[in-house]
Amino acid sequence: MPVEQLDEMRLTPTDDAAIAALLGRAFGTADFKGRSYFQNRHHLRLVWREKGQIIGHVALSLRAIRMGDRLIQAAGVAEVATDPDHRGRGIASTLMEAAIAAAKGSLADVLILFGDEPLYARLGFQSKPNRTLTVSMHDVQTGVQENRQDDGLMVMTLRDIEWDDTALIDLVGFAF
Repeated sequence: MPVEQLDEMRLTPTDDAAIAALLGRAFGTADFKGRSYFQNRHHLRLVWREKGQIIGHVALSLRAIRMGDRLIQAAGVAEVATDPDHRGRGIASTLMEAAIAAAKGSLADVLILFGDEPLYARLGFQSKPNRTLTVSMHDVQTGVQENRQDDGLMVMTLRDIEWDDTALIDLVGFAF
């Protein structure tokens, strides 16, 4: 089944509701509260649809971040989800491969996610020890600035850039 790319600005109310329903089934409704995103909207959605139903999803966002004093472009991966009834079929792997290809075709120097699934390491993401500077968000409300060590930071370099494991990573906003 081909992967569909849905630009956020062109997301239909029907697809928005279908993604929200999928995220609720995949992660539980408490976190997403009926939304098609966790804390903020994205730029691009990659979906897997069968018989008219969205059963797989990955979101991508592009933003400038700081690695120490250096400004770089980062694509962030969020909300990797497969309907529980369809897991084990390679849907998440296929969507992640499409996300990597989309990021490589963008301005992004790096692809970033927060997670610890073995799938990410198999696809080439590396765990990084960096501290991150973010703005916390809770229930789609801006919180406080957080400077923290996050064991789930994973990075894939896309361009000829050397990742600095010691630099503070300022995500210039919330975590993807």
